[in-house]
Amino acid sequence: MERRTLLRAAVLGGSSAALGGTLWRGAAYAAPAQPGAGPYGALGSPDANGIRLPSGFTSRVIARSGQTVTGTSYTWHNAPDGGACYTDGTGWIYVSNSEINPSGGASAVKFSSTGAITSAYRILSSTRQNCAGGKTPWNTWLSCEEVSLGYVYETDPWGVQSATRRDAMGRFKHEAAAADPVRRVIYLTEDETNGRFYRFVPTTWGNLSSGTLQVMVAGTATSGSFTWANVPDPDGSPTTTRTQVSGSKSFNGGEGCYYANDTVWFTTKGDNRVWQLNLTTNTYELAYDDSLVTGATAPLTGVDNITGATSGDLFVAEDGGNMEICVITPADVIAPFLRIDGQSGSEITGPAFSPDGTRLYFSSQRGTSGSSSGGITYEVKGPFRA
Repeated sequence: MERRTLLRAAVLGGSSAALGGTLWRGAAYAAPAQPGAGPYGALGSPDANGIRLPSGFTSRVIARSGQTVTGTSYTWHNAPDGGACYTDGTGWIYVSNSEINPSGGASAVKFSSTGAITSAYRILSSTRQNCAGGKTPWNTWLSCEEVSLGYVYETDPWGVQSATRRDAMGRFKHEAAAADPVRRVIYLTEDETNGRFYRFVPTTWGNLSSGTLQVMVAGTATSGSFTWANVPDPDGSPTTTRTQVSGSKSFNGGEGCYYANDTVWFTTKGDNRVWQLNLTTNTYELAYDDSLVTGATAPLTGVDNITGATSGDLFVAEDGGNMEICVITPADVIAPFLRIDGQSGSEITGPAFSPDGTRLYFSSQRGTSGSSSGGITYEVKGPFRA
């Protein structure tokens, strides 16, 4: 997934006017000479599920909060949030958090090789407001509590092993996690207006029971070099982890986090930015900043969960905005991939690809009702770019 170190974006709008141009060292976006609709083409009319998709793609509902998952006796959780997929023989598993407090936790849906649902079950219970998380290389799911002094729980997507609280990963308002098998660390975001970006260095890779929590240290600019410093007291009490290290860089509402090929991307919802860290040069910069869009509506607002495809495309879910999942291509084209109509009181969560890359799973956390009990989890199938 080779990507330029600073975005030069041809930005293409969805319901708003099409945009485009170049972002280079703070330059603003300019309107394109000829509007386009992104790598997948224009969005069509809403389908039976209220989802606008490019040609060749279809959607189906996998689960609804408070109702039994199709073909099972398991009742799906409220407020579905962060998720990930795992290979299971010839089939796969999709795990999903529940962002409610109390109770929270996470559930899983198991699929056969044809995509048929074969079972659904609970993998984490009795936690608080489990928002996002991350998949580990050893096939566990890190479920993160988005509460003050929240914990990270390591869970088994198959539901066989009991979940384990990972205290060494720090106590703060956790959001997302992303594993880096090269440096053997886990990156962590913090959903505070003055949150920090962390990494956890396990004593032994593959075992998260002990290790060192570190925080990113950098200047106040939107690009530059960075270092890591140990957090003296990871339990965050009486002094919060984000205020313990002088010079640690503040981020406005850390959200989704994704790692690939010596790069980690993470989003900050408070300022609608996607940040990019080059881990080989220890430099950081912006991959997207909606404040640099001029003369039209930004195509991507309320940035939240983020994931990637084998093509190198990034998929960013919106919390609000136009209820879209937008794609950022390796050529730095930004455009809507899908939009959900009639659910303006909700947010899109948990985007994750099936192991073969042909299906995208995600949820509308509050659905048409605008309530946590109205969540809907979807699957989109189609010709995703290889």
